Amino acid sequence: MNEQAGPPAAVLNARIIESLGQDIASGALAPGDRLTLEGLQQEFGVSRTVVRDCMRILESMNLVYSKRRVGIVVQAPELWNVFDPRIIKWRLAGPGRAEQFRTLTELRVGVEPVAAAAAARHAGADERTRLVELAGELRRLGEAGELDGFLQSDIEFHTLLLRASGNDMFASLEEVVAEVLTGRTRQGMMPANPTEAALRGHLLVAEAVAAGNGAAAMAHMTELLEEVRQAVVG
Repeated sequence: MNEQAGPPAAVLNARIIESLGQDIASGALAPGDRLTLEGLQQEFGVSRTVVRDCMRILESMNLVYSKRRVGIVVQAPELWNVFDPRIIKWRLAGPGRAEQFRTLTELRVGVEPVAAAAAARHAGADERTRLVELAGELRRLGEAGELDGFLQSDIEFHTLLLRASGNDMFASLEEVVAEVLTGRTRQGMMPANPTEAALRGHLLVAEAVAAGNGAAAMAHMTELLEEVRQAVVG
């Protein structure tokens, strides 16, 4: 009889990366802490090759670095690739979530109003129409308290806005914004029914973009994000 095959390498990698990433982001593994390939092999019950592959991924995020005769060393937070969506997710799930929400919300305040104004200038006809449709979906889902559906439409709304700006730097932040929106819902920081200000704010932004009114789009997005800042940061 053939032995049952173990989990595929991709599953093992994901499990190890998730575990170590959360430990580093939460501070359970502190800067300067040292790991070894042998120790990780024993801890996770995997091959040396799997551990090496995982360490390369964590190194690409600057969470750790490897040094000969020293081992694998945990990096200080100021060296992390803080825009990596995985790091954002781990930090939002850890004890420092309030600070992470604050910094990410401030980033959004600095970027999304300008992106909305740019979208009013550069968005195509289909993009303008879709933004208004999404604003309508957000109202329907929000009033119904369907937070999972609301989250997906909200992610699509903000992703489309960033892409429609015509600025690839803004568009590159779509995963960051998506992770922030997801984190707020997953951490129970969304009301059972989104506020009227939030629902109306999305519609005002969408209508301003559809009308090609950049100044109004910027102003309405600023107001919308101020509501978010007050709800998240206080």
